[in-house]
Amino acid sequence: MSLNLRSAKNIAKVLTEALPYIQKFTNKTVVVKYGGNAMVDNDLKQSFARDIVLMKLVGINPIVIHGGGPQIGAVLEKLSIQSEFVNGLRVTDSQTMDVVEMVLGGLVNKEIVNLLNQNQGRAVGVTGKDGGLIKARKLRIKKKLPKLTDEIVDIGHVGEVVNINTEILEVMKNSDFIPVIAPIGTDDSGASYNINADSVAGEIAKVMGAEKLILLTNVEGVKDKKGNVLTGLNPTQVSRLITNRTLKGGMLPKVKCAVEAVKGGVTGAHIIDGRVEHAVLLEIFTDKGVGTLITKTARKIRP
Repeated sequence: MSLNLRSAKNIAKVLTEALPYIQKFTNKTVVVKYGGNAMVDNDLKQSFARDIVLMKLVGINPIVIHGGGPQIGAVLEKLSIQSEFVNGLRVTDSQTMDVVEMVLGGLVNKEIVNLLNQNQGRAVGVTGKDGGLIKARKLRIKKKLPKLTDEIVDIGHVGEVVNINTEILEVMKNSDFIPVIAPIGTDDSGASYNINADSVAGEIAKVMGAEKLILLTNVEGVKDKKGNVLTGLNPTQVSRLITNRTLKGGMLPKVKCAVEAVKGGVTGAHIIDGRVEHAVLLEIFTDKGVGTLITKTARKIRP
């Protein structure tokens, strides 16, 4: 068999495998949290943009929510503004919040919009402040102290989602536009808050009745204690993995976000390896996928 014929057959096989998924997900909403290596590596950025644009072209409605922690850190360092972290969250005073808004709502957001548009998409960048998209409140966290007591720590302009106004998203959903959202919200007094992008993505997926929530990470997916990727989980199985401390560290909040989305009505939440080119398409349009899928239904997993 010639190389060209073999290549053509491989392409046909891929398209045939993708077809039932395209048919199933047409007119459905898919929320994607964009971050990690996929956000800084040039080849990965291009493959991500093509994935999102293709999804829109075949009738799926993607919504992109992005982070930007490393970019914020780099600008703060240039401005000689020191960062302090409590429980992994950046303490955000008014000066730091100004930088957060500039970087997330400006530099990072517009770079992603430009990237999608360069790949023939029609992206529109917004923050949670636009159209009252994200209503927020100050996040109050507890810090463990000796003698089993807790202290409420004020970490400044770090918030949590109170409400999502879906009007602006519905307008874009019913058009050719792809929304790209920076996770900044406001409270009743107009104060701005930086919100965890995973949390925003999860909340938007719930209120939009999304078919899928996809969280891009820098790991292959959720793993067991032997390092094997667990490709299918449900909330009960996730709870068991947390109890026996298989799940811990940075993966824990992502998994909890995915579980909350599924409990809130999202059909499936995916934690996938953003270091793989075209990871989004591979997860949605192929039988095997490239990460961990969390759904309400029970699935057998390795012990």
